[in-house]
Amino acid sequence: MTSKTEPTTAEAATEAEKPTNGGVETPSEPDFGPNVHLSRHPVLSHKISILRSSSTSPASFRSVLREITFHLGYEATSSLSTKPVPLSVPVGHDHIECTGQKIADRVALIPILRSGLGMVDSMLELLPDAGVHHIGMYRRDMMPVQYYNRLPRKCECDVAYVLDPVVASGSTVMSVCSQLKKWGVPKIYVLSVIASRSGLAKLIKTHPEIVVSVGTVDDKLNDDGMCIPGLGDAGDRLFGTPMIDDEEELLHPSKRKRTMSDVA
Repeated sequence: MTSKTEPTTAEAATEAEKPTNGGVETPSEPDFGPNVHLSRHPVLSHKISILRSSSTSPASFRSVLREITFHLGYEATSSLSTKPVPLSVPVGHDHIECTGQKIADRVALIPILRSGLGMVDSMLELLPDAGVHHIGMYRRDMMPVQYYNRLPRKCECDVAYVLDPVVASGSTVMSVCSQLKKWGVPKIYVLSVIASRSGLAKLIKTHPEIVVSVGTVDDKLNDDGMCIPGLGDAGDRLFGTPMIDDEEELLHPSKRKRTMSDVA
């Protein structure tokens, strides 16, 4: 009969010092399937912790979100197809001919307003020839409501990247993915910094063919459908605007119960 041994002091210290993803302790991720790519890069975890912090200013929030997006986008674009192209390379006073590679897929970026705007510049650095088509969404009674759509009448892209910093309940990004399918996009990718466990599971169940690249996964949603701990309202933190009730989202500032002057 063997007795259970208690961990040594050194083992306990090592366990306590194990890094967590984004500064938040989470249990092992369930199998979301091969189409969900969860980053475990330590630098990305560090950056996500900065993004979460209440002390991060809007300027720093924008800067760090761009950095995180570049990392996620670099990985998410690894499956794009290329085609060979002839090119010349300078060697001394001469030039030699060789064959290079060029992105063959036609790419569209789909930022979900407002917060998705903070991810566009990084993706355009990676894919400067991509088209950018904005879709504006807000929530009413926990349901997504579209207020803006600039998708062209005809779909002329091969791959679309949906940009949304946070996938909480999943209803907004699922609605956008449904629209893109109707539009006729063959391949859809979703890039998000943080996703809730339940929202991510719902997204993959509803749209099993899409590919998701996410920085970290949070376990909980609050009664308002926001990720806990999350990072707050990404749109407000990006642009330094006050929190506004869903019912007042589309009202002129002078008609809202809380205005900028009330907050100042």
